[in-house]
Amino acid sequence: HGTSTTLGKVNNLQRLNSGTVLIPEGNFVFSDRKTFSIHVREAGMVQSPGFPNSPYPSNSFLQWRLRADPGHRVQLDFHTLILEDDCQKDFITIYDSLAPIEHRTLTEQCGYPHDSLSFLSSGNVMLLTLVTSDKKNFPGFRANYSQIPVTDQSCGGTLTTDRGSFSSPYFPSNYPPQTTCTWNIQVAKEKFVKVQFHEFSVGNESLQCPNDYVEVNEQRLCGSMLKTTVITANSNTMTITFHSDSSYVDQGFTASYEAFVPTNPCPGRFQCTNNLCIDIMMHCDGWNDCGDGSDEVNCKCDASQLMCKNGHCKPKFWECDGSDDCGDNTDEENCGKCKPGEFSCRNSRCVLEKFRCDGKDDCSDGSDESKCERSLVLQQCSEFTFRCRNGRCISKMNPECDDVQDCEDGSDEENCQCGIRPYRSSRIVGGQASKEGEWPWQVSLHIRGTGHVCGASVLNQRWLVTAAHCVQDTGANKYSQADQWQALLGLHAQGQTNEWTVTRNIKRIISHENYDHLTYDSDIALMELDTEVTLNQYIWPICLPSSSYDFPAGREAWITGWGATREGGSVATILQKAEVRVINATVCKSLLGDDITDRMLCAGVLKGGVDACQGDSGGPLAVTSSSGRVFLAGVVSWGDGCGRRNKPGIYTRITKYRSWIKEASGV
Repeated sequence: HGTSTTLGKVNNLQRLNSGTVLIPEGNFVFSDRKTFSIHVREAGMVQSPGFPNSPYPSNSFLQWRLRADPGHRVQLDFHTLILEDDCQKDFITIYDSLAPIEHRTLTEQCGYPHDSLSFLSSGNVMLLTLVTSDKKNFPGFRANYSQIPVTDQSCGGTLTTDRGSFSSPYFPSNYPPQTTCTWNIQVAKEKFVKVQFHEFSVGNESLQCPNDYVEVNEQRLCGSMLKTTVITANSNTMTITFHSDSSYVDQGFTASYEAFVPTNPCPGRFQCTNNLCIDIMMHCDGWNDCGDGSDEVNCKCDASQLMCKNGHCKPKFWECDGSDDCGDNTDEENCGKCKPGEFSCRNSRCVLEKFRCDGKDDCSDGSDESKCERSLVLQQCSEFTFRCRNGRCISKMNPECDDVQDCEDGSDEENCQCGIRPYRSSRIVGGQASKEGEWPWQVSLHIRGTGHVCGASVLNQRWLVTAAHCVQDTGANKYSQADQWQALLGLHAQGQTNEWTVTRNIKRIISHENYDHLTYDSDIALMELDTEVTLNQYIWPICLPSSSYDFPAGREAWITGWGATREGGSVATILQKAEVRVINATVCKSLLGDDITDRMLCAGVLKGGVDACQGDSGGPLAVTSSSGRVFLAGVVSWGDGCGRRNKPGIYTRITKYRSWIKEASGV
């Protein structure tokens, strides 16, 4: 069980004897078979052959036998793991034994996993194996090993305070196999008790939960709970048991408990149907804060809100922003100036709906043919159409680098070595701290002797793009001078460089000639590195959109940076990420005034709490295309405070500066 793929590879391994021990198959020829035995009393490191300078070898069966002192566990923490995405070809397996016994498998991994990669044995031994095929090879892995006493982690116990927290053993590392813990919660007699799970990944989801589980008052829980789960006991006691069997482990859980008076379960707060308590101000604010939507039911909308047909209240400025916020599309109805049965062209003309995708440019800007199966070669170009190198324009919206050739000369698919994360899929995991290598175009710009000041994005081996306001002189600080700056590429945590981090001096800075220090219009600058960098999975260019690329209102985007995590706060150590949404220009002007020009892009979470902040300036606003490539929609520019309600962030709109970037840098 667990989330990993079941072992027993068709090509690489076969089951012998009782079906429990796995050994290499006879007709599969391994050119490299080695076994390493390591005593882990002294902490050390294990890595695949050649790591990190060359890929691991083909046709290999390698195993590392790790042994700790009696009374100790083996702990194995992966620093890096990058294998082929196909688990039928290359994979590692970790066993809670010294032989590859299937029912003692702790995990099996391939690709570039995001989950916790810290493992513990139940006893004093562990086996790590690497199996590779004859196909393409990848960087491999590095892991740190050590030993910890079995008694190191207290597990279970009696909890008698009115509130507290507990978690699975060794969280956020994966819990060890063959472990059982019981917590007995006992609060004052006149109170009831409830427990809330904040993170939960325990075994496979099934009705009986036969393998790993958490049991709350005889109710078993297993699987991955993405939403907050609250369980209430109608008494002053609660018993919680965690159990793991002998195979496949997961990250586990964190939970908090609270005693409450039965007549008032959420004093001063709103009680959700699922027993979660939320701030009273979140009730009927247009956001699903409960997780089950109960805070947005039977609401009375105020003057600033729109009443959806389904009874939900949403902010009025979400009307016609291109996103179905109501859930029944009420906020997106009657938005165009066109009559029912007509299509609203991007140039504001109206054509009959039946003319859409008829193979003719009825709008005269191609927009009625922009989202059709076939793109049209147009008689005339417009600001909304993509111009091929041969001068012809096509109707398809955002055709560049989507792995489909639309231009006759193929120019829409040229220069597309960008916007992907090498060696890995583009899965995004929730949470605020990013994973190493998740944003390989992110750069940290340092002033010598000061540390991180601004962000930037990688455009190619030599050029970066940042904000012009980052490179303006202020008093004695000569930020416009290239020799004051250093660029750190491949960085994840400030002050913690590793073999992936590359530092370069800046050769020259080109700030946009129309930059206005009062309005922040044309807030864009280019930086040329003194020497080229080698592109790899930690340093990779982001795609630049053509001038006609469309980032519609409502589109999800990501901001990343080491800036302050709250207004007036200090900068972050770990690279942070946050999901925001592109906001309609009309809405943006109504919120922030007429300082917003068409060369600026507005994005944020109007609820507040998510935004770029000081120190994020110059970094990317990134949007993932339908093909999975990431495009640079904007450069972090300015905002009214950080994360304030109804105060979105303002970004330099890259599409307006595409030709300037080409002229200045050649990119």
